[in-house]
Amino acid sequence: MLLDNPAASANPSRPAIASFDPQRRTVRPIGVYALQGIAAASDGLLAIDSVRGYLLKIDCTNDNTTVLNPQQVRSFLDANSLAVWEDTIWFTQGHQVFWCQRDRLEPQHFTTLAYPADGVAVWQSTVYVSCQKAGYILIFDRATARQITRFAAPGVGQENLTVREEELWVCDRVEQTVYCMDRATGDVRFSVLTPFDSPTGLTFFSHPSGEEILYVCYASEEAYIRDDPNSPDPYQLTFRDRTFIHPLHFHYDADRRLALSNGYLIEMSYVEEVAPLEDVEVDAQEIEWRIALPAETDRQKVKSIEAIGIPFTEEIEDGQRVAVFKIDRITANSGWLFGWKALLEVRGIKYQLTPRDVEKAPALSPAFQRRYLVDDDELAMDTPTIQEAAQIAIGTETNILRKILKIRNYVYDRLSYGIKPYIDPPDVALERGVGSCGEYVGILLALARLNGIACRTVGRYKCPPYADRQNIPLQPDFNHVWIEFYVPGFGWLPMESNVDDVVEGGPYPTRFFMGLPWIHAEMSKGISFEGAETPNHSLDVSIGELAINHVRFTILGELPPPA
Repeated sequence: MLLDNPAASANPSRPAIASFDPQRRTVRPIGVYALQGIAAASDGLLAIDSVRGYLLKIDCTNDNTTVLNPQQVRSFLDANSLAVWEDTIWFTQGHQVFWCQRDRLEPQHFTTLAYPADGVAVWQSTVYVSCQKAGYILIFDRATARQITRFAAPGVGQENLTVREEELWVCDRVEQTVYCMDRATGDVRFSVLTPFDSPTGLTFFSHPSGEEILYVCYASEEAYIRDDPNSPDPYQLTFRDRTFIHPLHFHYDADRRLALSNGYLIEMSYVEEVAPLEDVEVDAQEIEWRIALPAETDRQKVKSIEAIGIPFTEEIEDGQRVAVFKIDRITANSGWLFGWKALLEVRGIKYQLTPRDVEKAPALSPAFQRRYLVDDDELAMDTPTIQEAAQIAIGTETNILRKILKIRNYVYDRLSYGIKPYIDPPDVALERGVGSCGEYVGILLALARLNGIACRTVGRYKCPPYADRQNIPLQPDFNHVWIEFYVPGFGWLPMESNVDDVVEGGPYPTRFFMGLPWIHAEMSKGISFEGAETPNHSLDVSIGELAINHVRFTILGELPPPA
């Protein structure tokens, strides 16, 4: 199993506890509110709590937390980052960058920016400072505080920094992404998605076990139900600080142009409960009920699949695995339970293609044009609204990656997210200005296909994003769909439908453009996810009127780092 093995405690007065794998252990410092930066020192892992102004030393093996500046906490309040170089400590605070001697902790002014300073990293004679407002990473001479040059920031959010030899590593809070950059040129070598949101610091740390671990800290709020015994309504929704440190796994495959990050072993079940609505009149026999199965992809591996309720046979439809259930009869009084349970390995993935890489991409094949450039799902591609939008969205752009990104941003500009019980055609949803993920997908498909980009609907569910809630059944509130677009000469690439529309008017993150986090369960690529039929086509009611689906995820453990 991937879970920790039991081991005897070194203290005989305490009960046995689980031993840990440092590559999969979450570090939860004690008495900490919001970590805004971490750094590796010769004697341990250091961190900044911006809320309390604590400079902390943290033991990654047992969460033991020591305040190193008990008399100088006011000097470190609201610090945004932390770096260590030799015997000096560096941090940002407001518009300013400070440094101090490790043994004195008396902050000295280094430089002041025109806008708030976010992250800082130091390597030999060079100081790197990130500034979201300016959109750059600024490079200074450590001795003179003179700005030498600057690099374009790779993401759109607040960014923290660390340096490893010739690499500048950047974590972006909004993008949920860590970038590996060439510290001499500012070129992005690759990027990986973090398994949690709101990363606020990163560092490479030599663990006592001898392993070098890339640690990332996170800081956000989480909702919870508070029990107030003094209130007539004791159960109240409120928020609390959530901050911790966790190893970030990464593997960059240059040949396949992809990077993998942390993954989890997940048990997913999909079960239909046949329970016809009271006003549905149905009496059907020899029903063939088809449900798509999880797919094998670059980031998802299917370890096993088994039937629930009644057995199924497996068929292949357009290269996709489908479970086929045979049901003798369904009437208004029927009651059935059937479905499948799958054991999946899922990871975060980010493909590393650039517009320059696809400038000479071959033309789309006639077969792909016939299948993926047509209106085969009520996409309203012949309506004036959609045809005009398709032209405006790309302007004069000809590069396929820039075209699809401009289409995505055009849709984000004109739509706000909203849940509806049904899906309207793309022209109606676009004119209304509000859409569900399915309506976002419809518009994206229509605009992309009209601009010669082959694309298809994929999905179907997301695991609730609580990687630390393991061995507990988790139920998603909604299903979810997104798209894949095709780059000739390379293959299919994922693009989220609407979740990156997080900033009104942009700039929009690109974390899930050519990338997916570990929470997505992939199936139903280019085919219908589910359908039911009889030999004589006598089933004239929808699946939604016949059955209720039950979807459940259980996170069994974190996977080892990708090989």
